[in-house]
Formats: sequence, C-alpha cells, structure tokens
Amino acid sequence: MNIFKELRRKNHPRVLGAIDIFKYIGPGLLVTVGFIDPGNWASNFAAGSDFGYTLLWVVTLSTIMLIILQHNVAHLGIVTGLCLSEAAVKYSPKWLGKPIVVSAFFASISTSLAEILGGAIALQMLFGISIPNGALLTTIAVLIMLFTNSYKRMEKAIIGFVSMIGLSFLYELFLVDIPWPEALKGAFLPSVPQGSLMIIMSVLGAVVMPHNLFLHSEIVQSREINIKGDERIERMLKYEFCDTLFSMIVGWAINSAMILLAASTFYTHGSHINELAQAQALLTPLLGNNAANIFAIALLLAGVSSTITSGMAGGSIFSGLFSEPYNVKDIHSIIGVLLSLGIALLMIFFIGNPFKGLIISQMILSIQLPFTMFLQVSLTSSKHVMGKYVNEKSTTILLYFLATLVSALNIWLLIEAI
Repeated sequence: MNIFKELRRKNHPRVLGAIDIFKYIGPGLLVTVGFIDPGNWASNFAAGSDFGYTLLWVVTLSTIMLIILQHNVAHLGIVTGLCLSEAAVKYSPKWLGKPIVVSAFFASISTSLAEILGGAIALQMLFGISIPNGALLTTIAVLIMLFTNSYKRMEKAIIGFVSMIGLSFLYELFLVDIPWPEALKGAFLPSVPQGSLMIIMSVLGAVVMPHNLFLHSEIVQSREINIKGDERIERMLKYEFCDTLFSMIVGWAINSAMILLAASTFYTHGSHINELAQAQALLTPLLGNNAANIFAIALLLAGVSSTITSGMAGGSIFSGLFSEPYNVKDIHSIIGVLLSLGIALLMIFFIGNPFKGLIISQMILSIQLPFTMFLQVSLTSSKHVMGKYVNEKSTTILLYFLATLVSALNIWLLIEAI
C-alpha cells in the first residue's frame, strides 16, 4: 500500500457517516434523485412552458454527457482511492488545480442555494411560511441530519417518495395529448430558439452538476476498492457503469416527462410558469384536488434530500483542498458543509424572485462545469495518476470534445448577454 495513503488513513480515518448509505442503494440512484431536485424542476418547467418541445434535446445531450462523465470520475475514485478534489490537489499544478477546486466549491454553494430555496418554496406552499424563514428552517433541519446522521433513517423513504412523484410525471404522459412526432424531433434534433440560451444552460447545469462529479468520486473511493486488487477494481468498474447507465436513463425519462407535461399543459395554451406553485397543475389530472399539497410535499423532500447531498459535496470539495477525505467529524469537512450551506442561505435573503433565482443558480453551474471537466479529463488521461487504467485515447478525445462543447455554449451565452 502507498505510504502516503496509509499515513492519511491513520491521521484522518474515513468516518463517512451519511455517505455510507450509498453503499446500500447505489451511487447512481442518488444521482438520479438529484435529477428531480428543485433546480431541475424549475429549469424543466421553464423550458417546456416557454419553448414547448424544442429543448428536449438538451436533456438528451446532458444525460449522455452525464453517463460518460459520472462513469469516468467514478473510474478515478475506484482506481486511485482519491476523490476528484484530493486528486486535483495531489497531481495538478498548484496554480491550476486548487483554483478550479475553489471554483467548484462556489458552484456547490450555487447548488445549495437552489436546493434550500426549493425547500423554502415548498414550506411557503404548505404553511405560508416566508421564503427567508423557510430557507432558515430547511438549512437547520439539514445540518442537524448531516451532523447526527439521523437522516440515514429516512433517506430511503425520501428517495422512494420523490421517485414516486417522478414516476407520476411519467404516468401522466398517458393522460395528456402529446404530439409525439414533434416531441421526438425535439428530443433528438438540436435547435436554439430566440432567447432560449439561458434556459438551455440552466437545463444543462441542472443535469450535469459539478458537485455531483466530486461527490461521486468520493462515494466510490470510500469503498477502498483500489487496495483490493485488480480483479476487484475491474469488476467494480463494470458494476458501476451498469448502475450509472440504468439510473441516468431513468433520470432522462423523468426530466423529459417534466418538459413534455409543461409544454402540453402551459405552452400549448400560451401560458408561462413564473413560479413553482403554478406547476402543481401538472399533477392535477392524476391526483385531483390534492395535487397542490402532494406537489409541495414532494418538492420539500426533494429540496431536503438534495440539500443533504450538496452539503456533503461542499464538505468533500473543501476537505480535498487539505488532501483529506470527507469525514463528518473532521474540522475541514465540517467547515466545508457550513460554508456551502451558510453562504447559500445568506444569499437567499437577497433574492427577489425565487423562481428566477433557481434558473440562474443552475446556469451558474453550467459556467463552472467545463473547468471541472477539463480538470477531470487531465487526471483520468494521465498514466501517472491512473496507471494501466488510464483513459483510452478515444475516451480522452470524446471527453475533451464535450468539455469544449460546454465551453463554446458558455462563450455563446456571454456574447448574447453582451
């Protein structure tokens, strides 16, 4: 065993706490729950209500990218025993690796903002609580669950309930009139309607989230597969890919269903969604008069569960800056969690339009994304880092192409803004 790793494990034992739950339900499933977090809901509903079926291709492209990227970053964690943040600090030049990791930490704050805001909107829908007070309550509840690990008792129930709501969106496709030829065209033929670029970037950032790349690499390397031999590594890589592929396809279906329903319910009638409360109408055909409450409860649980994972990601990224793994009892991980959620909470107090805040927060993720992508590819394409498990040349070319594509979209957005 590498001496550095041995010392690291002795000085900072990997007490994962909340992350342990991933061992039983699979990393891919948790990423899929992230597919229907409040930021995704807002981006999808805005895409469908404003542009009909024409932006479905963004979900398709984003999901393909996500499958490739999540498997690749899991590859890094499984082989090296390091999360993306730790690997960047250890192997990348200091002038490059640490600044990118710091920018990823700020992206995790943007993620936390969307998740907390979603929980606050749900509390307002259910109990009339103001957005600032609802955000404060959501943050306090998440911090208690994170630092006491009590959320582990309810995590599977949360995932099950939120997944049922996602499946409800899928089921409703049979209850509404959707022009399938037009929808299929939108799902696979890219088009950029006038004024849609910000929504495109928002949907992209809501699906391919930088913090999930860091968190996924932390989750899989917590299993310490890298010290159990080549046979175990290779078997784990195959298993992980199947898990990721299945989960991402499910996520693609649910995200697409949200856009389809928003398009058929709002766009075709010339209406637009300006707040999440309007979107409860999507569930009315299935749930009747209880739709509003069921929608709000699902949004609350989605907000809480995704805030937990964004807080964990913030802790993982921050502790990686000090060459340490995520440890719920370690000071650097604790600081990372508190900063990620605390700064996000503070920003919510200055947001005038919560729905627009959700959209912009997701767009910010897409702006940071290419930096994380280029960093990840440089590490997984390095034989010094990956040994014989280094990316094949074709994989490296594909990953760099995807990173360049996202960069080009960001430059386009900047030019359009100017």
